[in-house]
Amino acid sequence: MASVTQRIHHLLDHWLTEAPDQPFIHLPDGRCVTFAELGALAYIAETELRALDVRPGDRVMVVAENCPEHAALIVACSRVGAWSCGVNARMAPGEIEAFAERADARVVYFTAAASPTAAAHAARFDATLSALPGMLRSAVRPEAQIEPGPLRDAVAALIFTSGTTGEPKGVMLTHDALIHFARVTRDARALTPADRSYAFVPMTHIFGLGTVLISSLLSGAQLVMRPQFDPDDLLDALAHHGVSQLQGPPTLFSRLMAHLQQHGITKPVAPALRYLYTGAGPLDLALKQRVEAMFGLALHHGYGLSEYAGSVHVTRLGEQRPDTSAGYAVAEAEVQVTDPATGRPLPLGERGELWLRGRGLMPGYFRDPEATAAVMRDGGWYASGDLGEMHADGALFVVGRLKEMIIRSGFNVYPAEVETALNTHPSIQRSAVVGRPEGDGNEEIVAFVELRPGAPLEPAALREHLRSRLAPYKRPARIVALAELPTNNNGKILKRVLREQAGSMMSQGD
Repeated sequence: MASVTQRIHHLLDHWLTEAPDQPFIHLPDGRCVTFAELGALAYIAETELRALDVRPGDRVMVVAENCPEHAALIVACSRVGAWSCGVNARMAPGEIEAFAERADARVVYFTAAASPTAAAHAARFDATLSALPGMLRSAVRPEAQIEPGPLRDAVAALIFTSGTTGEPKGVMLTHDALIHFARVTRDARALTPADRSYAFVPMTHIFGLGTVLISSLLSGAQLVMRPQFDPDDLLDALAHHGVSQLQGPPTLFSRLMAHLQQHGITKPVAPALRYLYTGAGPLDLALKQRVEAMFGLALHHGYGLSEYAGSVHVTRLGEQRPDTSAGYAVAEAEVQVTDPATGRPLPLGERGELWLRGRGLMPGYFRDPEATAAVMRDGGWYASGDLGEMHADGALFVVGRLKEMIIRSGFNVYPAEVETALNTHPSIQRSAVVGRPEGDGNEEIVAFVELRPGAPLEPAALREHLRSRLAPYKRPARIVALAELPTNNNGKILKRVLREQAGSMMSQGD
């Protein structure tokens, strides 16, 4: 793209001039939305926002599941200078209300036609019809306060963290950070208008917003857009709708592999597929190997987070690593491995907390200076709370969360190591390991496992399996089989829930 883009809506403006009739969004009913049609929807939304006196620096919350109208609202917010604030419609009513209050939203929209749950939330807000087809909206809140200062014009979106380990916080993402990450994504995947991405990851999450939507707007790549993940629909899209890019959290690939096994599918039909990517969660080596064997392609991996508007490390196109590395630093991003106690940089190969800085870093948490100060360090570094190590070739390995590290018999136990060993067992689909306090600073290791379809759990055989793979102090004291591991709406395993469950267990053995 020759012109310099400064705001999200400029990305669509380019295609409205260059290729207005080019398909952009493919829907489940077979309809296709061109750039011109998305532009028309964005114009309707922009006109309504201005009529409602939505101002630069106001927050426009969208309770949504993926649909073209949500994308149009994101563009329209950019045009009027408001901040879009997407919230997943599958959240509980109390969560939706809390987010609206924390965002100090000027108005709340609901993607009612695309999502019955969004429509149910709309009823609780006494929402009325929007001029935007298929949308409902709340009344305007005249008491909403405009964000003052330079942030008013710099910020494009507000995304609330998933809250897997605590209270969600509003991450402010700038236009510059999101567009920069879109360029990084385009280059890392060689995205062109000939590509089609399977777009089920919620646009209310940085993965769906930045990795999928905005990078596709930048590159002109097409979206096979879906409100939710459905493995049968995905297989149909791979076989018949030209999907060339498939990206999602590890949960997606775990569920897909379970579905293929359950239906006896040994080789999915995917004639256009050329790129697989997973992020937004730890990658297990056993899952990676199964996916690569199934599709005959490298499963690319990256490390990023909402606070950085996307990935800071990603594996290289054309490279198929034999490990679970998150790859190499992207343009204008830095990662430093530090001693968690002192903040001192650590040598290559040593494990420590990952500090980040660069162009994509957030300016802070919305109206939460204490939370911002708790994670920001001198020199513009952000202390992520993630644990990792850097190898001599520049490849990053993420090994877990600092808060999730388990202290057992005086040793540090990283849950990811135990989970990797568990997941090599043929009966286990995926696992999650947490610590249960025992007193005196010691913790019991508790493993929750989700079994593959039809597979039994034989504790004695599983413990024998682990004996050759884990030191004694790393082996779980308890192994609990669940029908399905709890996850949030973005596919991340809710270890907070599992820790609570482990804490409620009695002290005797299995």
